[in-house]
Amino acid sequence: MRVIFMGTPEFSVLALRAIAARHEVVAVYSQPPRAAGRGQKPRPSAVHAAAEELGIEVRTPLRLRDPADQQAFAALEADVAVVVAYGLILPQPVLDVPRFGCLNIHASLLPRWRGAAPIHRAVMAGDAETGVAIMQMEAGLDTGPVLAEARTGIGAGETTADLHDRLSMMGAALIVDVLDRLPLPAAPQAGEGVTYAAKIDKAEARVDWTRPAAEVDRLIRGLSPFPGAWCEIEGERVKLLRSRVVAGQGAPGQVLGGFTVACGDGAVEVQEAQRSGKRPMTAGELLRGWTLPAQLD
Repeated sequence: MRVIFMGTPEFSVLALRAIAARHEVVAVYSQPPRAAGRGQKPRPSAVHAAAEELGIEVRTPLRLRDPADQQAFAALEADVAVVVAYGLILPQPVLDVPRFGCLNIHASLLPRWRGAAPIHRAVMAGDAETGVAIMQMEAGLDTGPVLAEARTGIGAGETTADLHDRLSMMGAALIVDVLDRLPLPAAPQAGEGVTYAAKIDKAEARVDWTRPAAEVDRLIRGLSPFPGAWCEIEGERVKLLRSRVVAGQGAPGQVLGGFTVACGDGAVEVQEAQRSGKRPMTAGELLRGWTLPAQLD
């Protein structure tokens, strides 16, 4: 089939490669290059770079509401568009163009965690299970009917980064299967169980040691690696990247030994962290030559 692929971050790259291996990807749409690095030079997105490697035309419109952009989209005469974390809202004239419409790979089991940050929110909420859904896109926010889904458990020690990589692979495999079997019936989403995965606000990232250990642990793992839950240690902001709940009691923020910290109920052992300007380290590496104070802020 003739496929338009629309995506931006690393999460979308495996799907692009999988589709390109079986179908004709006539164009890739991605967010425009953004300034990055010390020199603040424009850097293409992960999908943009992968498309260029594959020899596929890349388009980076700022929006898709201009008639000229919509006409250029229609001129591709695609059978289907596949959308994976693209970052732009598709107006109805765009949704209506492909013969099989626009299909979205969404990293949750809809209708749970519609919205921008489904992987983060699933980990932060302590969900036991998540997955990927292939949804027929419509005007509402992740409200369209679902063509297929794949499920996976969330391990007790998994971070958003761990789950991100597994869901990316699952989504790539599932979309190829769906494209091979189109047209497929789509099931309307359930009216109950709807939750919204709001974009992560950096104000959420500071650890509050007065919260129960289970909540602190989920926050650390859910915000790892970005934006990273953090605490202040003697005035220095330290990102906490991996943890687990352990036995222990003390005043909230009290260091109980190693990098184990008392919470409002129970304790959390930080297993991986990152000091300002340094690379991520295991707790053992970080504590060599660095003694934690008795109390963390």
